[in-house]
Amino acid sequence: MTAIEHTSPHVHDLGMPGNPISAAIAESVEASGEKNATLKAKDLKTDQEVRWCPGCGDYVILNAVQSFLPSLGIAREDMVIVSGIGCSSRFPYYMNTYGMHSIHGRAPAIATGLAASRPDLSVWVVTGDGDALSIGGNHLIHTLRRNVNLTILLFNNRIYGLTKGQYSPTSEVGKVTKSTPMGSIDAPFNPVSLALGADATFVGRAMDSDRKGLTDVLRQAAEHQGTSLVEIYQNCNIFNDGAFELLKDPTTGPMWTIPLVHGEPLVFGPGGASCVVRDDFGGLRIAETNQVDASQIVVHDAHREDPSYAFALSRLSSQDLRYSPMGVFRSVAKPTYDRMMTDQLEDAAAQSSATLDDLLAGNDSWTVSS
Repeated sequence: MTAIEHTSPHVHDLGMPGNPISAAIAESVEASGEKNATLKAKDLKTDQEVRWCPGCGDYVILNAVQSFLPSLGIAREDMVIVSGIGCSSRFPYYMNTYGMHSIHGRAPAIATGLAASRPDLSVWVVTGDGDALSIGGNHLIHTLRRNVNLTILLFNNRIYGLTKGQYSPTSEVGKVTKSTPMGSIDAPFNPVSLALGADATFVGRAMDSDRKGLTDVLRQAAEHQGTSLVEIYQNCNIFNDGAFELLKDPTTGPMWTIPLVHGEPLVFGPGGASCVVRDDFGGLRIAETNQVDASQIVVHDAHREDPSYAFALSRLSSQDLRYSPMGVFRSVAKPTYDRMMTDQLEDAAAQSSATLDDLLAGNDSWTVSS
């Protein structure tokens, strides 16, 4: 590798200014001309053996990410992938970029610090339904509400895979697992609803096996300024095989999948037999297309400022996955946390001539003597 040498299987240097390793990388990149070269998918692959179970949906997601990232025109040394703990969190090992396999549930917090201090980097978080929504739930919602400029890929297989098949925060009620032998009695999270409730500025959903749809949502998420969350339905063929078969099956999939295309009417099903209309209370409901006037059919507006419309969309789907919207629910522009923080620091610096030593030894300090 010319640009990046993986110095550790867990943590890669993040190119901090003044770091001798970073300087050496920069010189290498400059000498090779890679900074201005067009990346290819193979340039983002590492020499590490991909160690997911054969048939796991993570392979498809990895391949999709490696294939579309070069089109963004971002150099490898300007990308960072931070993960938590779980099967999905092995992602940084397989991406020839900077990255960090971090702490259970804390990837959004670590990525927030990085994105805020290094706004020149493209920061990604890879997490799972257990990692993000159980121990990491608080970190996730605060990252979303702050609108930090980073992209979160939430792999949802509705099960704990790495720890061998316990129920997760997205498992459906009645789910029989090793930890719920009589069936789960927990109401599951809807990750899209949760994100919209936290006023996330970009929220999307895609299927691991739908390469075209997944790539389209990922591209829009990557181009968004602010926090982007993409829920990816991902099949765990060992502990929860077939969890999304209703949507994957070519016979039943079109019947229950609602494609979200900005500016297009929400019509779906064989021959467009079904559609989405407004109910009497301002929410949304499913109707038969031939039973309503065309003017009643909702036209998808991903850029609507009020998140209540996108939230209503997220509530159409049931636990058994019928009526599942797929695509971009919401994409709106708002000031980002890192930009606002930088502005405050610049304002503070302009208004004060104090040095760090002055602040440390100022009026709010004291001396403790024996």
